[in-house]
Amino acid sequence: MKGGLPPLPPRPRTAHKGSMGRVLLVAGSRGMAGAAAMAAEAGLRSGAGYVYLAAPGGIAAELTAAVPSAVLKLCGDSSRETLQESDQVDTSVANSLVIGPGLGEDASTLALVDQLATTTAVPILLDADALHQHLPTPSRESSFSTEQWVLTPHPGEAARLLGLAGSADVEADRPAALVALVEKYGCTVLLKGADTLIGAPGTELVSNASGNPGMATAGSGDVLSGCIGALMARGLAPFEATRLGAWLHGRAGDLAAMELGQESLIATDLLKFLPRAILEHQE
Repeated sequence: MKGGLPPLPPRPRTAHKGSMGRVLLVAGSRGMAGAAAMAAEAGLRSGAGYVYLAAPGGIAAELTAAVPSAVLKLCGDSSRETLQESDQVDTSVANSLVIGPGLGEDASTLALVDQLATTTAVPILLDADALHQHLPTPSRESSFSTEQWVLTPHPGEAARLLGLAGSADVEADRPAALVALVEKYGCTVLLKGADTLIGAPGTELVSNASGNPGMATAGSGDVLSGCIGALMARGLAPFEATRLGAWLHGRAGDLAAMELGQESLIATDLLKFLPRAILEHQE
């Protein structure tokens, strides 16, 4: 096990799929089924017993072909291309919730994000399209808590959440931007970038040591989301799951780059090398 990182939760001899954590992934839209599929496979490769995938009915065939091990919980008929505010997403099945990969930016979809984020009790990771709005912030009058949230913005999304002009304002002082996000939302935050930073209320800022420039490719963040979601479903607290997930994700990228080179690395390569990264962590 790598020093300083939390261990993977134990897998008892008596383990069964129902005891190894259930991730509910709210993701996908027409043209973005791949993002949902990569996040789902990452959750399964990271040890979750189940990944339930809540997605619009119009991409059912694509998802079934791409990730047959996930359990589809489709919303709407085969003509539906996005999730809607009116959809009844059953969160009772989940030990963790991942919202955002390939979700789309339709106003009704973002209203569903808001609804799920403020009413669900299990740990929640918000990524990608789930960050394309100003998320509700906790206050004395709030009826919800953000303590179990994980936000994983890239610099542009971080700037939007902080009301800044653009990503350059975040990159000018990444630690300050991370601290501001943690203070604003009261939760674990992972700020993506060449120097991935992680923080949470009451913790020291952490810089992730793994990863390489070859991981700057579409879909890489979807794999990260699924990995962290699985670790939370397995029982790790949001901050610890985020730290470990970031390292495993980066290490998978390093192993892939050693074999394939940085220039040719794509996000699905991370899925292939994630098992090796997990084995290395367990040594």
